[in-house]
Amino acid sequence: MLKTTNSGMPAPRRPTSSLFGGTPPLPHLPVPDLAVLSFYLLATTALGCWFALRNRTSEHFMSAGRSLPGWAVGLSIFGSYVSSISFLANPGKSYGGDWNAFVFAVSLPLAAWMAVRWFVPFYRRAGEVSAYHHLEHRFGPWARTYAVVCFLLTQLARLGTIMYLLALALQPLVGWDVRLIIVVAGVLITIYPFLGGTEAVIWTGVVQALVLVTGPILCIVVLLLGMPGGPGELMAVASSADKFSLGSPSFDLTRSTIWVVLLYGLVTNLQNFGIDQSYVQRYITARSDADARRSIWLGALLYIPIGAAFFFIGSALFAYYQVQPALLPPNLKSDAVFPHFIGHQLPPGMAGLVVAAICAAAMDSNLNCCATLYLCDIHRRYFRPGASEGEAMLVLRTTTVVMGTLSTVAALAMIQVKSALDTWWELAGIFSGGMLGLFLLGILFPRAGNRAGFVGALAGVLVILWMTLSPKWDSFPAAWRSPFHNLLVMVFGTLTILTVGAIASRFEPIPRPRRHEGG
Repeated sequence: MLKTTNSGMPAPRRPTSSLFGGTPPLPHLPVPDLAVLSFYLLATTALGCWFALRNRTSEHFMSAGRSLPGWAVGLSIFGSYVSSISFLANPGKSYGGDWNAFVFAVSLPLAAWMAVRWFVPFYRRAGEVSAYHHLEHRFGPWARTYAVVCFLLTQLARLGTIMYLLALALQPLVGWDVRLIIVVAGVLITIYPFLGGTEAVIWTGVVQALVLVTGPILCIVVLLLGMPGGPGELMAVASSADKFSLGSPSFDLTRSTIWVVLLYGLVTNLQNFGIDQSYVQRYITARSDADARRSIWLGALLYIPIGAAFFFIGSALFAYYQVQPALLPPNLKSDAVFPHFIGHQLPPGMAGLVVAAICAAAMDSNLNCCATLYLCDIHRRYFRPGASEGEAMLVLRTTTVVMGTLSTVAALAMIQVKSALDTWWELAGIFSGGMLGLFLLGILFPRAGNRAGFVGALAGVLVILWMTLSPKWDSFPAAWRSPFHNLLVMVFGTLTILTVGAIASRFEPIPRPRRHEGG
């Protein structure tokens, strides 16, 4: 018989794991987990310190000597995709809903093919470390600065989301306040790019990728074997709740349908591979064009099965706690369910490895890319064109610290959000500013110049602001509010810049070739 409380209700059961026996709530990280996690953090920090000895010039700090093998760059690209946004928000998304967000990854092969075909040759031929240097030659200084500002704002939102999700995962394990964990995480993700630059980021990314693959596999094994009725029960419960659905196939642009997420994924992945500084800078570090191409295919194709694993974890968690509801506290947010599972259902030692994987996902900071852009496109462009090597290294490291601090502030601001993944996608749509549209305008319409680019960018920003802000303003006329889903902000912003810029280019004078004297 079930034990009952004085009120006659069944007494809550102590959290257990049917596979590993009783596992009580963990107010502090057990010694085996602490040992695993500490070893990982110390190893990555030591790696950054070691590479600090190799960074004698600003060029090496930014491009790693342009001598890295393609497999290392590819694993680093994969690690950049699998941030803690994927590691924690995606399971939370499928736990509370379905696999609709996974459609984002379906567009990766097409985006990777386009990157290999056009983007890699373009950047490797240009040789510039900055992804936005060429925009000044194409449209003027404003375009270069506009793209840099958009990238920096996007990275602040991304890193803020990453650190918040990391803190959410660690809080039930270490018992610290979420704010304190965010601050500590901010310090840790700043140290190794501050010391070792891009080379440290790449090689640390290799270690991260190996840990990242191990973590979700272990969790899936525990979930499958931890069900009272075995793996078959898990699949049956999740399937009956439609937890493996990719979403609605309708063409409704007001909801997060398959087509809406697919369009968002295509534009986002093209932007990642085509104009995102964190990817372009990795292309530059590869020792050859062939290595750069291989790195893209490796990073993109490896992410698809691992991304699916994260969504499977969310669906499996739903079935796991449906069958064993006493294991889950009431009123827990979807983003917090996976961290709770890690802290209460994984055995000592294994939990530490999974937490290390989460830390690995969060360690891809891209702060070195932010510092590179500030030095190349702001400091040397507007303030000190002839900056010495010593000054350049000081600027790179100072910018790394400043961006790390601002990212920590952004993470603290994320605490009150309902869904970290939804918030990140919305912020990415706003801050990206349709940069891809400006880039494509320059490639597809050679006649588009300064004025066409500016008019197109201005129209794109206005559309982005309208789609983002009009649904939130109660005083805004209902008939004039955007009816479209917020995932389409980046899509429509890109298309607007491309379309308006192309039309405006028709009114620009056609440059005439110079005639030879006497000809």
